[in-house]
Amino acid sequence: MTAKRLVIEMGMGVDQHGQDPTVAAARAVRNAIAHNALPGVWEVAGLAHPNEMLVDVQVAVPFPDTVRRDEVLAVLPFGQKTLTLQDGGMVVVGKAIAELDDKNDDMYIATAAVTVSIPD
Repeated sequence: MTAKRLVIEMGMGVDQHGQDPTVAAARAVRNAIAHNALPGVWEVAGLAHPNEMLVDVQVAVPFPDTVRRDEVLAVLPFGQKTLTLQDGGMVVVGKAIAELDDKNDDMYIATAAVTVSIPD
């Protein structure tokens, strides 16, 4: 299937406590889509329902092999979703807080690009 890109949205997410790459990745995707509306999906592209749009998510995050993919994609309310994970982001030294169940001082930072396309 060919597609035409409509918009690319970028975001960043951080898990300051808990050392969970999935949390950082999901927050990056949520940040990417947090402040937008896509009326062009109906008004310009002519789709009947937002589930017809194609949503390709790319996330760079520490330890991508441990990310729970379904939880990251669940952030997206609509669309035919795909997720590509790659090693990236950052590990930054923060401060462990016992009451937050930190395993160590690490904070994980993820970056995301969400591309919305319409079928051609």
